[in-house]
Parts: sequence; structure tokens; C-alpha cells
Amino acid sequence: MEKVVLAFSGGLDTSVCVKLLQEKYNMEVITACVDVGQPKDEIERPAQVAKEIGVKKHYTIDAKHEFAEEFIFRAIKANAMYEGYPLSTSLARPLIAMKIVEIAEKEGADAIAHGCTGKGNDQFRFESTIRSGSLCSIIAPVRDLSLTRTEEMDYAKENSIPLPSDKLYSIDENVWGRSIEGDILEDPMVETPEEAFEWTVSTENAPHKAQYLAITFNDGVPVAIDGKKMGALEIIIECNRIAGLHGIGRIDIIENRIIGLKSRENYETPGAILIITAHKALEQLTLTREELKFVETISQTYSEIVYNGLWHEPLREDLDCIIDNMQKRVTGVVKLKLHKGSIRTLGRESPFSLYSEEAVSFEDKEMDQREIAGMVKNYGLQAACYQRVCKKD
Repeated sequence: MEKVVLAFSGGLDTSVCVKLLQEKYNMEVITACVDVGQPKDEIERPAQVAKEIGVKKHYTIDAKHEFAEEFIFRAIKANAMYEGYPLSTSLARPLIAMKIVEIAEKEGADAIAHGCTGKGNDQFRFESTIRSGSLCSIIAPVRDLSLTRTEEMDYAKENSIPLPSDKLYSIDENVWGRSIEGDILEDPMVETPEEAFEWTVSTENAPHKAQYLAITFNDGVPVAIDGKKMGALEIIIECNRIAGLHGIGRIDIIENRIIGLKSRENYETPGAILIITAHKALEQLTLTREELKFVETISQTYSEIVYNGLWHEPLREDLDCIIDNMQKRVTGVVKLKLHKGSIRTLGRESPFSLYSEEAVSFEDKEMDQREIAGMVKNYGLQAACYQRVCKKD
């Protein structure tokens, strides 16, 4: 009997996949759950479900610190946002896939399986990463059998597969963000119910008193809050708590998926919004105008690469080299004010600051204003020629 390692969350899709792989594919199934910051019960439940379904071997892998240090921190330096929201689900998928590949190698598996459907993004993210690091064949039972959600539910009932009964929406969560979709949210005119949110309060229920804080960055990544040094995972969790308390980080968008479908997505990314806002503010102080223009291009390209599941694309590594070099100067402190869903930058300082208070002052005599006259005279020369030549009337 051939072995297959299944990326396992214990939800409907992957639970159904276990039985399908056993019965229809005649394979020995090994399940694995990779912890990238899900709730505790979503780490414990897969192990329990796997046992109940009859899986003989299950792995639980703690990858939270690796995710924070090697993936989230890279995303912060790149200001990685896709169509207006910080990447979270797509950022975690390559790491999960890499861990599954490691288990497949350890177990001498013939195949790797996932529970993705044929309409979503994750099939691209998982499979591109798996193929970059493994020669195992890939099986996607839900997609390969073209199963609908109703057919999966019926199959689960017929085979006594235990499923969570309290979930109204399809939710994916890691330490960097939480995505919410499905059910009534598929109608873009339906307001997202308050009970769908867990990390953030509504702006109406946020504290009336503003909170002031300072985030310290070193080489482009946060290292302290209000002077208290923290590790990567610790500071991300704390920023989620603080920003969520003030109603920051709720995003409701119509997103363009890889295959071209538009989908309505809700995200909670309080810590990501807080950190990236502060990071951009510090970049304004320390990077040149040309660098800042290029940063926008890098950010968009980087975000699309990650969203599209191409973490192993060499261009991503090339961009990391450029980003790391620029971020050496993105060091300093940013002061912020958080109040009822808003973040306001109050101040910033850095040993690499390119801002000169003396030079910009109207009282400065060091720069002779008269020397600028020649530059101004020829400024917009081509535009002036166009107006004379092409708009004679």
C-alpha cells in the first residue's frame, strides 16, 4: 500500500480527504498539521479527528517562530499588501507545504495530498511549493473528484466523519491575519455580522480614550514597543492585541483570485496594519525619493509573487536582497496614536534620517535662494514646448 502525507486541518475538506484517500485511492494516510499561529483548539482538534477517523500516524509541527522570523518579517520589510490588505494566508502556505515535504521525505511517502478545491488560490500555493522541493506525486481529492460542499457534507455523514458544528464561515487563521469568507458573506451586499470578528472590536465599542505608543525598528523590522524589547512572535501578538482593541485592521474587499474569479473576502489584520503603517512612516524619513518610488514597485511585485504562490520564484529572493540592503537604514522609532479604528503617525526619528530641519527652515541662509532661479527657469521645458507647438489655437 502506497503512503500519502495529507496536509490536515481537521475541517470538512481535509477530513473527507482522509477517507477518500483510504477508500478510493487505497493509500495509507499520514496526516500533518502545521502550527503557524492558529487557535489552540485548531491545533489539538486535528490530532483528535485523525485518530477518530483511523489515521495511524499524525504529526503536529510548531512553526510559529519560523513563520514570524522568516516569512512575516520579510513581508514587513517589503510592505507586502495585495489589493489593499496585508498578506496572511498566502504567506503561510509555502511554509506549511515545506513542512509537509519534510515529513513525506522522512516517511518515504509516495504522494502528498491537500484538500484544496479547484476554485481557490491554495492549490497553486501548495503545489508550486511541493514541486519545488519534492518528486512526490500530488493528489487533490476534492478537486479531482469535483466535489461540491453539499456532496462533501453527505459523504462525511455517511462515513461518520466528525466535523466542527459551530462554524458558520470558512475561516483561515495564523498569527499574521484572519480571513473570513463563505455562507451569507458570498453576497457582497450583506454587511459582515459582528460575530464574525474575533481579533477586533467595532469602532463603536473601541475605547473613547486614545492610546499612544512607540514602535522601535531595527533593519526594517519591529524590535520593541514603548522601549520594551520583544522577539518576533511576541511583538506580532502584542501588536494584534493593541490594534484590535482600538478597532483597527478590519478589511472587506472584492478580491481577484489567481484563476480570475472575484470573491468577497473579510480580513482581520490589526497587528499587520499597525506595523506596516509605522514601517512606511520610518521609510519616508530614511529612504531617498528614488528609493521610495522603487519601493512601491517592489512592494506590488513582491506581494503578487507571494499571493500567486510563487515563494520559490528566484525573483522573490532577488527582491529580498534589494530590500535587505535598503532596510539597513530603516532603523529608528515611530510614535503613533490609535483611536477608534484610526492610526495617526505623530513622530519619527532615526540615526539615518535624511530630514534636515535647518535646511528646510524658512530662516535658513546657508542655501542661497537665488541660485535656484536657473533651475526653475528651465523646469517643465518640454511641457512648455508642447503647449506652443500643439495648442496654437
